Amino acid sequence: MIVAVASGKGGTGKTTVSVNLARVLDRDVQLLDCDVEEPNCHLFLSGTVSATDVVSIPIPKVAMTRCDGCGECSRFCAYHAIAIIGGKPLIFPDLCHGCGGCLLVCPPMAISETPNRIGVVETVLAGTITLLQGRLDVGKAMAPPLIRAVKNRLRPDLPAILDAPPGTSCPVITTLRGTDVVVLVTEPTPFGLHDLRLAVDMVRELHIPFGVVINRMGVGDDRVHRFCQTEKIPMLLEIPDDRRIAEAYSRGHLIVDALPEYRGLFLRLMEKIELLKNAGRETPAEKPSRGGQP
Repeated sequence: MIVAVASGKGGTGKTTVSVNLARVLDRDVQLLDCDVEEPNCHLFLSGTVSATDVVSIPIPKVAMTRCDGCGECSRFCAYHAIAIIGGKPLIFPDLCHGCGGCLLVCPPMAISETPNRIGVVETVLAGTITLLQGRLDVGKAMAPPLIRAVKNRLRPDLPAILDAPPGTSCPVITTLRGTDVVVLVTEPTPFGLHDLRLAVDMVRELHIPFGVVINRMGVGDDRVHRFCQTEKIPMLLEIPDDRRIAEAYSRGHLIVDALPEYRGLFLRLMEKIELLKNAGRETPAEKPSRGGQP
């Protein structure tokens, strides 16, 4: 089973849910930190780095002696990674998505490819948890290829928990594709509800079963609960606004280790996730009406 933990905004507690969920399984499990721009799952796990793999994407390289300046490559590129200036090609590596299309449309076949490093994938062994985390190089903008490189290292014989980037942009979509269940973490505040609505729309478009975890219960109001009830969204877990949780987090300790009484909550969360998976993927005909939003 592959579970993705996501949210519409940062700071809701995605990583908290991800690492504690991995811990309570008490069996071999894969934890993938797909927030490659700021991975932090390793802060809560004591482990050793067993492997570091460099990840690159192919970018065009032009043989100027063969290029006739026709501009076909520039017209083809939807991301404007190649421009023709004064009859000569100018390449912008940070805009290139590595699709290889420019090679195919170049009449004189003047374009080849060269690797452009974007980051690394680290494998960290921490007891029963195998952490796979991507680290995007400083100044690089192409997070999705690095996320795909992290996901390509998944072992199909082991359960996997994916800690997704915040928001609803391309890196999140890349993380969620191919998962069995999505857990959306939010908080009971106006900002939490606003971004939860965006995340719900995103997951429904992907037709993946999902439910909601409400973190820091007690700091806001009941508008998130009312939204979930109106939209018939399962509420999987409520984590209280417990000062002890914040203290454990600040020290890099897992909730289920520092406060064993919370272990049962995360075990029940996993049980509910398995029920969602068994219920099957949502089909477009099963989408609830959007007219009932509060």
